[in-house]
Amino acid sequence: MFDPFDKTRRSPPIRFAQSAVRWFFRINMLPFRTRVAGMEKYPRTGPLLVCSNHQSNLDPLILGCACPRPVNYLAKDSLFTFGPLGWFLRWNDAIPIDRSGSGLAGIKETLKRLKKKESVLMFPEGTRSRDGELLPVKRGFCTLVKKTKVTIVPIGLDGAWDALPRDSPLPNFGATIQVVIGEAIEPEEYLELSDDALTQLLETRIAECFDKARAMKASAARGLLHS
Repeated sequence: MFDPFDKTRRSPPIRFAQSAVRWFFRINMLPFRTRVAGMEKYPRTGPLLVCSNHQSNLDPLILGCACPRPVNYLAKDSLFTFGPLGWFLRWNDAIPIDRSGSGLAGIKETLKRLKKKESVLMFPEGTRSRDGELLPVKRGFCTLVKKTKVTIVPIGLDGAWDALPRDSPLPNFGATIQVVIGEAIEPEEYLELSDDALTQLLETRIAECFDKARAMKASAARGLLHS
């Protein structure tokens, strides 16, 4: 049976086209002044669970462009039923998540990707912020990382809420977006922790990245005012 998620079965043209899509979005993100700090901290090999705060619907595009390696996205299963968007999500190997049920199929597929040493992007706050501020991190990621013993990459971003607030139908082109990649959390650092302690650790790391991103964005804004 054909498995669309199996990289060994993806043809070179498909892999090339997916790479072209990433560059297409990088070009289309140019109207936003997007900056990335901490790129040297991003692991270049091995399975990764990339965890970021969640400010707007632009976040998957921002992080897909910022991360030096391709990432697998998690998306609500209802989005896969919407014509062109559903086709695009499937073609780019997004993982459908049933948020109204157990979400077991999505969890299994995520585990499968991580065991293949791929990267998966997750927003552990569980939903978008209504005001751009941080939300508490939920514990759902703990089972994934403890089963797969993957590296966790904490990321903080700021400015995406300014670029596309939750209730705004149109983006604010020209907004400054700052992404900060933090120190990776390795398995030996978290395997002996309780789920509560691991959740607190990740929340702290994301908060540190977010605070740095906000400070860097403010500094960039002052520079533009005085230029």
